[in-house]
Amino acid sequence: MPVPIARKTLLYEWRRFLPAVAAVAFSGLLMTAQGALLLGIVSANSLYVSQSTADYWAGYPGTQSVELGRTVKARVLTSLYSEPLVSHIEPLLLGSGDWRATGGNGGVSVTIIGIDTEIGSAGLAKVVPAGLRSQLREPGAVVVDASDGDKLSTKPGDMAEVNGHAVRVVGLIDGLRGLGGVNVVGSLDTARVLDQTLPTDGAATYFLFDIKTGDKSAGVIRRLNQRASVERFEIWPSGRLASMSTSYMLFDSGAGIAFIFATLIAATIGALITSQTLMAAVAGALPQYATLRALGVPFGELRTIVAEQAAWVGVSGLIISGVLSLLIALIAQVYKVPFVLDGIVILLASLVVLVVAILACLLAIHRLREADPASLLR
Repeated sequence: MPVPIARKTLLYEWRRFLPAVAAVAFSGLLMTAQGALLLGIVSANSLYVSQSTADYWAGYPGTQSVELGRTVKARVLTSLYSEPLVSHIEPLLLGSGDWRATGGNGGVSVTIIGIDTEIGSAGLAKVVPAGLRSQLREPGAVVVDASDGDKLSTKPGDMAEVNGHAVRVVGLIDGLRGLGGVNVVGSLDTARVLDQTLPTDGAATYFLFDIKTGDKSAGVIRRLNQRASVERFEIWPSGRLASMSTSYMLFDSGAGIAFIFATLIAATIGALITSQTLMAAVAGALPQYATLRALGVPFGELRTIVAEQAAWVGVSGLIISGVLSLLIALIAQVYKVPFVLDGIVILLASLVVLVVAILACLLAIHRLREADPASLLR
């Protein structure tokens, strides 16, 4: 009996519960959007790794985040080549510079990324296609993310200067927009010319490599790590380095902690709005519940009716929230906003809203146990 009564009450008194559905929908949307923005922003700190296809990265020991890499010596290559199962070793350089567009526009601080231009190279392979990669072999040729074009006042074919050296933008890429700075990608030789503090003796910021046989990779890495302390390098699987970079941004940077704080505030506000709106909706229906109780419906079944109503209100609101979240994700994609609509974010936000909705309704109906049914029917 409780379930049909709950559904019929919702259908016939949908106007009473409509504000509650809207509150759940927008609370869920608020929590999901905050979570997706947080995930998108911190994930941007690991773009160099996530947009490359190498399985392993060798870099300076103790590196906390990929953009903080320091130079490792060229002799690391000897250790890597000494392992027959290590394959496809290539260097990656990270430097810095000052970008000045033609026409006298002001300077912009940029990160210079030097990648291998051979076809099939792993460095930034997901964002620099083979056609553009081959064009980077031209001295001074660079590519930038399309979303940074206005910031740099440039477009394909334009000339500019980095640290006083002429560069030509040969194309735009999609998927390498940084958090605050701008990434400029060129060949290894171009990077060394633009940032002359970068090593020219075969050393690099990172060496990227793969291992031919996956089931023997643990033994290869163990042997390499035995030499790592002597030759001053450290090896990370790409997933671990990406995770380290994300965690560094999330917990060790002021921006990450501030955004976590903002997300918690948003979640709290969303939960409060949801609980208060649902409590008001249930409180408004107390006379009807009192009638049921006067007709002999046990309090336990009455509580089941309210929990059922809360669940339907929560599910309805979350469906609307999901549709709105997808719409916002599409808008964010168009405007290159870091917005990662991950399944875990949606699940956590939905769980919080649903639990808050059910608890709020049960707390509201608890008043009925302590009240005189006759007074509620007046």
